[in-house]
Amino acid sequence: MHASKGDRLVMHGRVVGKHDRVVEIVEVLGPNGTPPFRVRAENGHETIMSPGPDCMVDHRKASDPA
Repeated sequence: MHASKGDRLVMHGRVVGKHDRVVEIVEVLGPNGTPPFRVRAENGHETIMSPGPDCMVDHRKASDPA
């Protein structure tokens, strides 16, 4: 899994009825874009995480606003 600052990390709900969670990657701490990542949730909370198999990176396009 590779990501860049500004990409979004989507964590799929693992229980029926649980919604996906989306966080913004604010810093890549691993070498060459690999985990762990410092992420920021919608409520402003920041944490460091190494995503599991239920996560995917939504890469920011160059035309997307930062």
